[in-house]
Amino acid sequence: MKRRSFATATGLALLLTSGAIAQDFDLDALIEAARAEPPLTVFDSTGKIVDIAEGFSAKYGIEAIGTKSKATAQMETIIREVQSGNVQTDVSLIADPAAVIGQLLPAGFVESWVPPDLEADIKPEARNPLLVVSSPNIFTYNTALFDTCPVTNIWQLTEPEWKGRVSMQDPLGKPSYTDWFNQMRSYADDRIAAAYQAQYGKPIESEFDSAAEAFVAALAANGPLLTDSDSSAAEAVAAPGQTEPFVGLVSAAKFRDNEGAGFTLGLCSGMNPIIGFANATVGVIVKGTDSPNAAKLFIHYVMTAEGIAPQAEDGKVSSNTTVGLPGDEPSGIGEHLDELLTYNAASGLDDWDTRQDWQDFWRIHYKR
Repeated sequence: MKRRSFATATGLALLLTSGAIAQDFDLDALIEAARAEPPLTVFDSTGKIVDIAEGFSAKYGIEAIGTKSKATAQMETIIREVQSGNVQTDVSLIADPAAVIGQLLPAGFVESWVPPDLEADIKPEARNPLLVVSSPNIFTYNTALFDTCPVTNIWQLTEPEWKGRVSMQDPLGKPSYTDWFNQMRSYADDRIAAAYQAQYGKPIESEFDSAAEAFVAALAANGPLLTDSDSSAAEAVAAPGQTEPFVGLVSAAKFRDNEGAGFTLGLCSGMNPIIGFANATVGVIVKGTDSPNAAKLFIHYVMTAEGIAPQAEDGKVSSNTTVGLPGDEPSGIGEHLDELLTYNAASGLDDWDTRQDWQDFWRIHYKR
Protein backbone atom coordinates (compact mmCIF):
# COMPACT_ATOMS: atom_id res chain seq x y z
CA MET A 1 0.00 0.00 0.00
CA LYS A 2 2.86 2.41 0.74
CA ARG A 3 4.36 1.83 -2.67
CA ARG A 4 1.05 2.47 -4.38
CA SER A 5 0.51 5.66 -2.37
CA PHE A 6 3.97 6.86 -3.36
CA ALA A 7 3.20 6.35 -7.05
CA THR A 8 -0.08 8.22 -6.67
CA ALA A 9 1.58 11.09 -4.86
CA THR A 10 4.22 11.36 -7.54
CA GLY A 11 1.56 11.45 -10.23
CA LEU A 12 -0.25 14.22 -8.33
CA ALA A 13 2.92 16.28 -8.19
CA LEU A 14 3.30 15.94 -11.95
CA LEU A 15 -0.29 17.02 -12.45
CA LEU A 16 0.14 20.12 -10.29
CA THR A 17 3.07 21.32 -12.39
CA SER A 18 1.91 20.21 -15.82
CA GLY A 19 0.13 23.43 -16.69
CA ALA A 20 3.20 25.59 -16.29
CA ILE A 21 5.41 23.07 -18.10
CA ALA A 22 3.02 22.85 -21.05
CA GLN A 23 3.03 26.63 -21.43
CA ASP A 24 6.83 26.73 -21.56
CA PHE A 25 7.20 23.81 -23.98
CA ASP A 26 8.28 24.75 -27.52
CA LEU A 27 8.01 21.90 -30.02
CA ASP A 28 9.71 23.88 -32.79
CA ALA A 29 12.69 24.54 -30.53
CA LEU A 30 12.87 20.84 -29.67
CA ILE A 31 12.86 19.94 -33.38
CA GLU A 32 15.66 22.41 -34.09
CA ALA A 33 17.77 21.07 -31.22
CA ALA A 34 17.12 17.49 -32.26
CA ARG A 35 18.36 18.11 -35.80
CA ALA A 36 21.75 19.13 -34.44
CA GLU A 37 22.25 15.78 -32.68
CA PRO A 38 23.56 12.37 -33.83
CA PRO A 39 21.20 9.78 -35.36
CA LEU A 40 18.84 7.86 -33.10
CA THR A 41 18.86 4.19 -32.22
CA VAL A 42 15.46 2.93 -31.09
CA PHE A 43 14.33 -0.50 -29.90
CA ASP A 44 10.91 -2.09 -29.49
CA SER A 45 9.59 -5.64 -29.14
CA THR A 46 7.56 -5.34 -32.33
CA GLY A 47 8.90 -5.16 -35.86
CA LYS A 48 6.60 -2.20 -36.47
CA ILE A 49 9.32 -0.04 -34.88
CA VAL A 50 11.09 -0.12 -38.25
CA ASP A 51 8.12 1.60 -39.92
CA ILE A 52 7.75 4.06 -37.03
CA ALA A 53 11.40 5.05 -37.19
CA GLU A 54 11.19 5.51 -40.96
CA GLY A 55 8.12 7.71 -40.54
CA PHE A 56 9.91 9.79 -37.91
CA SER A 57 12.93 10.26 -40.19
CA ALA A 58 10.75 11.28 -43.11
CA LYS A 59 8.80 13.79 -41.02
CA TYR A 60 11.69 15.50 -39.26
CA GLY A 61 14.72 14.81 -41.43
CA ILE A 62 16.45 13.09 -38.51
CA GLU A 63 18.01 9.69 -39.05
CA ALA A 64 16.50 7.04 -36.79
CA ILE A 65 17.13 3.31 -36.89
CA GLY A 66 14.40 1.11 -35.42
CA THR A 67 15.24 -2.44 -34.37
CA LYS A 68 13.06 -5.23 -33.02
CA SER A 69 14.33 -6.67 -29.75
CA LYS A 70 12.70 -8.57 -26.90
CA ALA A 71 12.13 -6.70 -23.64
CA THR A 72 14.71 -8.77 -21.75
CA ALA A 73 17.35 -8.14 -24.41
CA GLN A 74 16.60 -4.42 -24.40
CA MET A 75 17.02 -4.22 -20.65
CA GLU A 76 20.27 -6.18 -20.68
CA THR A 77 21.63 -3.91 -23.42
CA ILE A 78 20.67 -0.73 -21.58
CA ILE A 79 22.22 -1.87 -18.30
CA ARG A 80 25.44 -2.97 -20.01
CA GLU A 81 25.76 0.24 -22.04
CA VAL A 82 25.09 2.62 -19.15
CA GLN A 83 27.41 0.76 -16.79
CA SER A 84 30.20 0.80 -19.36
CA GLY A 85 29.67 4.46 -20.24
CA ASN A 86 29.22 3.52 -23.89
CA VAL A 87 25.56 4.32 -24.53
CA GLN A 88 24.42 3.43 -28.04
CA THR A 89 20.69 3.05 -27.38
CA ASP A 90 18.71 6.28 -27.23
CA VAL A 91 15.07 5.23 -26.83
CA SER A 92 13.56 1.93 -25.76
CA LEU A 93 9.92 0.95 -25.95
CA ILE A 94 9.81 -1.92 -23.46
CA ALA A 95 6.80 -4.22 -23.17
CA ASP A 96 7.57 -5.08 -19.54
CA PRO A 97 6.46 -2.18 -17.34
CA ALA A 98 7.04 -4.04 -14.07
CA ALA A 99 10.69 -4.66 -14.93
CA VAL A 100 11.21 -1.04 -15.94
CA ILE A 101 9.58 0.15 -12.70
CA GLY A 102 11.40 -2.42 -10.59
CA GLN A 103 14.84 -2.28 -12.18
CA LEU A 104 15.67 0.37 -14.75
CA LEU A 105 14.06 3.48 -13.26
CA PRO A 106 15.18 3.07 -9.61
CA ALA A 107 18.78 2.39 -10.69
CA GLY A 108 18.80 5.46 -12.94
CA PHE A 109 19.48 3.61 -16.18
CA VAL A 110 16.60 5.35 -17.95
CA GLU A 111 14.23 8.25 -17.49
CA SER A 112 10.58 8.71 -18.35
CA TRP A 113 9.54 11.87 -20.17
CA VAL A 114 5.95 12.93 -20.85
CA PRO A 115 5.50 15.43 -23.72
CA PRO A 116 4.15 18.54 -21.93
CA ASP A 117 1.90 19.62 -24.79
CA LEU A 118 0.26 16.18 -24.92
CA GLU A 119 0.10 15.48 -21.19
CA ALA A 120 -3.50 16.59 -20.72
CA ASP A 121 -4.58 14.02 -23.33
CA ILE A 122 -2.60 11.15 -21.81
CA LYS A 123 -4.40 9.05 -19.24
CA PRO A 124 -3.18 10.00 -15.73
CA GLU A 125 -2.35 6.38 -14.89
CA ALA A 126 -0.12 6.25 -17.99
CA ARG A 127 2.13 9.19 -17.14
CA ASN A 128 4.42 7.85 -14.44
CA PRO A 129 6.16 6.17 -16.13
CA LEU A 130 4.96 6.96 -19.64
CA LEU A 131 2.98 4.07 -21.08
CA VAL A 132 3.03 4.49 -24.85
CA VAL A 133 0.55 1.81 -25.83
CA SER A 134 -1.43 -1.05 -24.36
CA SER A 135 -1.49 -4.38 -26.16
CA PRO A 136 -4.78 -6.27 -25.71
CA ASN A 137 -4.52 -9.99 -25.01
CA ILE A 138 -8.02 -11.29 -25.56
CA PHE A 139 -10.02 -14.48 -25.31
CA THR A 140 -10.81 -15.83 -28.76
CA TYR A 141 -12.82 -18.60 -30.39
CA ASN A 142 -13.17 -20.22 -33.80
CA THR A 143 -15.93 -18.57 -35.83
CA ALA A 144 -15.98 -21.57 -38.19
CA LEU A 145 -17.06 -23.82 -35.30
CA PHE A 146 -19.26 -21.47 -33.26
CA ASP A 147 -21.70 -18.70 -34.09
CA THR A 148 -20.76 -16.89 -30.88
CA CYS A 149 -18.12 -17.38 -28.22
CA PRO A 150 -18.90 -20.61 -26.35
CA VAL A 151 -17.61 -19.14 -23.09
CA THR A 152 -19.48 -16.33 -21.34
CA ASN A 153 -17.78 -16.42 -17.93
CA ILE A 154 -14.06 -16.89 -17.27
CA TRP A 155 -14.81 -19.50 -14.61
CA GLN A 156 -16.13 -21.78 -17.36
CA LEU A 157 -12.51 -22.10 -18.51
CA THR A 158 -11.82 -24.00 -15.29
CA GLU A 159 -14.57 -26.58 -15.89
CA PRO A 160 -14.15 -30.14 -17.29
CA GLU A 161 -15.65 -29.16 -20.66
CA TRP A 162 -12.59 -27.01 -21.37
CA LYS A 163 -9.94 -29.21 -19.80
CA GLY A 164 -6.88 -29.10 -22.04
CA ARG A 165 -8.69 -26.89 -24.55
CA VAL A 166 -7.60 -23.40 -23.53
CA SER A 167 -4.51 -22.25 -25.43
CA MET A 168 -2.28 -19.53 -24.04
CA GLN A 169 1.37 -18.65 -23.63
CA ASP A 170 3.20 -20.29 -20.75
CA PRO A 171 3.22 -17.91 -17.74
CA LEU A 172 6.62 -19.32 -16.77
CA GLY A 173 8.08 -17.75 -19.91
CA LYS A 174 5.78 -14.77 -20.39
CA PRO A 175 6.01 -12.19 -17.56
CA SER A 176 2.97 -10.26 -18.79
CA TYR A 177 0.85 -13.24 -17.71
CA THR A 178 2.08 -13.24 -14.12
CA ASP A 179 1.61 -9.47 -14.13
CA TRP A 180 -1.97 -10.14 -15.27
CA PHE A 181 -2.49 -12.48 -12.34
CA ASN A 182 -1.23 -9.84 -9.92
CA GLN A 183 -3.23 -7.05 -11.57
CA MET A 184 -6.38 -9.17 -11.23
CA ARG A 185 -5.69 -9.63 -7.55
CA SER A 186 -4.91 -5.93 -7.09
CA TYR A 187 -7.73 -4.37 -9.10
CA ALA A 188 -10.38 -6.91 -10.11
CA ASP A 189 -10.65 -9.38 -7.24
CA ASP A 190 -14.18 -8.35 -6.36
CA ARG A 191 -15.20 -8.76 -10.00
CA ILE A 192 -13.61 -12.21 -10.20
CA ALA A 193 -15.53 -13.20 -7.06
CA ALA A 194 -18.79 -11.76 -8.43
CA ALA A 195 -18.32 -13.70 -11.67
CA TYR A 196 -17.95 -16.90 -9.65
CA GLN A 197 -21.21 -16.24 -7.85
CA ALA A 198 -22.92 -15.43 -11.16
CA GLN A 199 -21.72 -18.75 -12.60
CA TYR A 200 -22.42 -21.02 -9.66
CA GLY A 201 -25.08 -19.22 -7.64
CA LYS A 202 -23.06 -19.08 -4.43
CA PRO A 203 -20.19 -17.02 -2.98
CA ILE A 204 -16.71 -18.29 -3.65
CA GLU A 205 -15.08 -20.34 -0.90
CA SER A 206 -11.51 -21.52 -1.28
CA GLU A 207 -8.25 -22.09 0.51
CA PHE A 208 -6.80 -18.98 -1.06
CA ASP A 209 -6.69 -15.37 0.13
CA SER A 210 -8.21 -13.96 -3.06
CA ALA A 211 -10.62 -14.89 -5.82
CA ALA A 212 -7.88 -14.18 -8.36
CA GLU A 213 -5.63 -16.82 -6.80
CA ALA A 214 -8.51 -19.31 -6.77
CA PHE A 215 -9.15 -18.65 -10.47
CA VAL A 216 -5.49 -18.94 -11.47
CA ALA A 217 -5.13 -22.18 -9.51
CA ALA A 218 -8.28 -23.65 -11.10
CA LEU A 219 -7.22 -22.59 -14.59
CA ALA A 220 -3.77 -24.15 -14.13
CA ALA A 221 -5.29 -27.36 -12.78
CA ASN A 222 -7.47 -27.63 -15.90
CA GLY A 223 -4.37 -28.21 -18.02
CA PRO A 224 -4.42 -25.44 -20.61
CA LEU A 225 -2.37 -25.94 -23.76
CA LEU A 226 0.74 -23.84 -23.12
CA THR A 227 2.64 -22.38 -26.06
CA ASP A 228 5.77 -20.32 -26.58
CA SER A 229 4.09 -17.74 -28.81
CA ASP A 230 0.80 -16.03 -29.57
CA SER A 231 1.00 -17.48 -33.07
CA SER A 232 0.92 -21.03 -31.73
CA ALA A 233 -1.92 -20.21 -29.33
CA ALA A 234 -3.94 -18.66 -32.16
CA GLU A 235 -3.20 -21.61 -34.45
CA ALA A 236 -4.67 -24.02 -31.91
CA VAL A 237 -7.90 -22.00 -31.92
CA ALA A 238 -8.54 -21.11 -35.52
CA ALA A 239 -5.98 -22.32 -38.05
CA PRO A 240 -7.52 -23.46 -41.36
CA GLY A 241 -9.01 -26.92 -40.99
CA GLN A 242 -9.07 -26.85 -37.20
CA THR A 243 -11.93 -29.07 -36.02
CA GLU A 244 -11.26 -29.31 -32.29
CA PRO A 245 -12.86 -26.46 -30.35
CA PHE A 246 -10.40 -24.38 -28.36
CA VAL A 247 -10.64 -21.03 -26.62
CA GLY A 248 -7.42 -19.04 -26.73
CA LEU A 249 -5.88 -16.06 -25.03
CA VAL A 250 -3.92 -14.26 -27.74
CA SER A 251 -2.76 -10.83 -28.81
CA ALA A 252 -5.18 -8.74 -30.82
CA ALA A 253 -2.40 -8.46 -33.41
CA LYS A 254 -2.96 -12.13 -34.34
CA PHE A 255 -6.31 -11.25 -35.90
CA ARG A 256 -4.42 -10.05 -38.95
CA ASP A 257 -3.93 -13.77 -39.67
CA ASN A 258 -7.64 -14.02 -40.45
CA GLU A 259 -6.86 -12.47 -43.78
CA GLY A 260 -3.19 -13.24 -44.14
CA ALA A 261 -3.30 -16.95 -43.16
CA GLY A 262 -6.96 -17.86 -43.43
CA PHE A 263 -7.56 -18.03 -39.68
CA THR A 264 -11.08 -17.72 -38.24
CA LEU A 265 -10.45 -15.95 -34.94
CA GLY A 266 -13.39 -14.34 -33.18
CA LEU A 267 -13.42 -12.01 -30.17
CA CYS A 268 -15.11 -13.35 -27.02
CA SER A 269 -16.87 -10.09 -26.25
CA GLY A 270 -19.07 -9.86 -23.19
CA MET A 271 -17.23 -12.45 -21.08
CA ASN A 272 -17.87 -11.93 -17.37
CA PRO A 273 -16.01 -10.10 -15.86
CA ILE A 274 -13.22 -9.41 -18.41
CA ILE A 275 -12.41 -10.43 -21.98
CA GLY A 276 -8.66 -10.34 -21.38
CA PHE A 277 -5.96 -7.97 -20.26
CA ALA A 278 -3.82 -5.23 -21.76
CA ASN A 279 -0.06 -5.32 -21.36
CA ALA A 280 1.61 -1.92 -21.52
CA THR A 281 4.73 -0.73 -23.32
CA VAL A 282 6.84 1.84 -21.48
CA GLY A 283 8.70 4.50 -23.43
CA VAL A 284 12.03 5.47 -21.85
CA ILE A 285 15.06 7.56 -22.73
CA VAL A 286 18.41 6.00 -21.87
CA LYS A 287 20.59 7.97 -19.46
CA GLY A 288 23.73 9.17 -21.20
CA THR A 289 22.28 9.38 -24.69
CA ASP A 290 24.08 11.89 -26.88
CA SER A 291 20.79 12.74 -28.59
CA PRO A 292 18.52 13.76 -25.69
CA ASN A 293 16.43 16.19 -27.70
CA ALA A 294 15.97 13.81 -30.61
CA ALA A 295 15.01 11.13 -28.10
CA LYS A 296 12.32 13.40 -26.62
CA LEU A 297 11.09 14.25 -30.09
CA PHE A 298 10.78 10.56 -30.90
CA ILE A 299 8.76 9.97 -27.72
CA HIS A 300 6.56 12.91 -28.72
CA TYR A 301 6.10 11.38 -32.18
CA VAL A 302 4.98 7.95 -30.96
CA MET A 303 2.41 9.61 -28.70
CA THR A 304 0.64 11.03 -31.76
CA ALA A 305 -1.78 9.30 -34.12
CA GLU A 306 0.69 9.61 -36.98
CA GLY A 307 3.55 8.12 -35.03
CA ILE A 308 1.76 5.13 -33.52
CA ALA A 309 -0.28 4.29 -36.64
CA PRO A 310 1.74 1.16 -37.57
CA GLN A 311 0.99 -0.35 -34.14
CA ALA A 312 -2.61 0.85 -34.03
CA GLU A 313 -3.22 -1.35 -37.09
CA ASP A 314 -2.50 -4.32 -34.80
CA GLY A 315 -5.01 -3.23 -32.17
CA LYS A 316 -2.49 -1.57 -29.87
CA VAL A 317 -4.13 1.27 -28.00
CA SER A 318 -2.36 4.59 -27.49
CA SER A 319 -2.42 6.14 -24.01
CA ASN A 320 -3.22 9.39 -25.80
CA THR A 321 -7.00 9.53 -25.48
CA THR A 322 -7.33 11.53 -28.71
CA VAL A 323 -5.83 8.66 -30.72
CA GLY A 324 -8.18 5.88 -31.77
CA LEU A 325 -7.86 2.59 -33.61
CA PRO A 326 -8.41 2.34 -37.38
CA GLY A 327 -11.93 1.43 -38.42
CA ASP A 328 -10.65 -1.65 -40.23
CA GLU A 329 -8.58 -2.99 -37.30
CA PRO A 330 -9.33 -6.72 -37.63
CA SER A 331 -10.02 -7.80 -34.03
CA GLY A 332 -12.73 -5.21 -33.31
CA ILE A 333 -11.26 -4.62 -29.85
CA GLY A 334 -11.84 -0.88 -30.18
CA GLU A 335 -15.52 -1.42 -29.38
CA HIS A 336 -14.74 -3.43 -26.23
CA LEU A 337 -11.86 -1.66 -24.50
CA ASP A 338 -13.93 -1.17 -21.34
CA GLU A 339 -14.15 -4.98 -21.02
CA LEU A 340 -10.37 -5.36 -20.72
CA LEU A 341 -8.34 -5.30 -17.53
CA THR A 342 -6.04 -2.44 -18.43
CA TYR A 343 -2.56 -2.20 -16.93
CA ASN A 344 -2.20 0.05 -13.89
CA ALA A 345 1.41 1.10 -13.30
CA ALA A 346 0.68 2.12 -9.70
CA SER A 347 1.30 -1.47 -8.63
CA GLY A 348 4.15 -2.08 -11.07
CA LEU A 349 6.68 -2.57 -8.29
CA ASP A 350 4.40 -5.10 -6.63
CA ASP A 351 3.98 -6.87 -9.97
CA TRP A 352 7.76 -7.09 -10.17
CA ASP A 353 8.25 -8.22 -6.59
CA THR A 354 5.62 -10.98 -6.82
CA ARG A 355 6.56 -12.29 -10.27
CA GLN A 356 8.52 -15.26 -8.96
CA ASP A 357 5.77 -16.02 -6.42
CA TRP A 358 3.16 -16.20 -9.19
CA GLN A 359 5.41 -18.39 -11.33
CA ASP A 360 5.84 -20.79 -8.42
CA PHE A 361 2.09 -20.67 -7.79
CA TRP A 362 1.38 -21.60 -11.42
CA ARG A 363 4.01 -24.35 -11.41
CA ILE A 364 2.53 -25.94 -8.29
CA HIS A 365 -1.05 -25.99 -9.57
CA TYR A 366 -0.54 -26.75 -13.28
CA LYS A 367 -1.64 -30.21 -14.34
CA ARG A 368 -1.52 -31.58 -17.88
